[in-house]
Amino acid sequence: MNTLLGRRTRVLVATTATAGMVLLAACTSTDDGGGGSTTAGGVELVKAGQLTTCTHLPYPPFQSEIDGKVQGFDVALIDLVADDLGVKQQILDTPFENFKTGAFLNSGECDLAAAGMTITEERKKNVDFSDPYFNATQAVLVDKNSGVGSLADVKAKNVKLGAQAQTTGEDYVKGEGFDPVSFESSDAVLNGLRTGQVKAVVIDYPVVQGWLKDKANADAFTVAEQIDTGEQYGFTVKKGNTALREAVNKALADAKADGTYKKLYEQWIGPYDESAASPAAS
Repeated sequence: MNTLLGRRTRVLVATTATAGMVLLAACTSTDDGGGGSTTAGGVELVKAGQLTTCTHLPYPPFQSEIDGKVQGFDVALIDLVADDLGVKQQILDTPFENFKTGAFLNSGECDLAAAGMTITEERKKNVDFSDPYFNATQAVLVDKNSGVGSLADVKAKNVKLGAQAQTTGEDYVKGEGFDPVSFESSDAVLNGLRTGQVKAVVIDYPVVQGWLKDKANADAFTVAEQIDTGEQYGFTVKKGNTALREAVNKALADAKADGTYKKLYEQWIGPYDESAASPAAS
């Protein structure tokens, strides 16, 4: 298993998926000695004129580099928050471990984190979550020649299983008695399946949906089982950053009310599933 903490942090510019939206608030800088700013909405930002987002790449369809730009469902939703605050989003690619501890939020590297991250009680100890914006299930993806039709088959037939490190998918299968091969990223998970390092993987179903859009993947692999673990995704802010959390929640609520959320869901996820797309607030 590669160590996540050794991964180099990169700064990446996000593409705005919501072109044409009017900026709702002008940004006014304050000289606070730390390079921060205050937007017209009263939200403190770590860098003037930008909303700095921590993520962990790649994790399509939520965030990945496409044509040299970071794009995806999470990116597009946070663009809406940035628009409301009158600033632009900038993205930092960071180790996933930081999302569980809130390290980059606490150190002032980022304003918020967006990484297709499941809301859990353990993570709530270190960060504050937005309202949930997506209901997620886990998928068991297998090699078509594996003879596996379920997660139970993986165990019964002693098939080598893989999962992405530090994720709820990995936590789930460990709780079921598996000792999965841990991969650093979703790309590494897929590569492990392609190269035969593992014959089955457990990972979030929307990620699998994206993989299977590629004919080569669809020809080689199949979903053996979907597992409803009751997971919901949320964005995170530093504990106590109520103003930014409320700004995120407002942008999500507005997007759902005016149809923008549905449009972005169909663009990045697939056919609109209202039950997955409209989870109740925590």
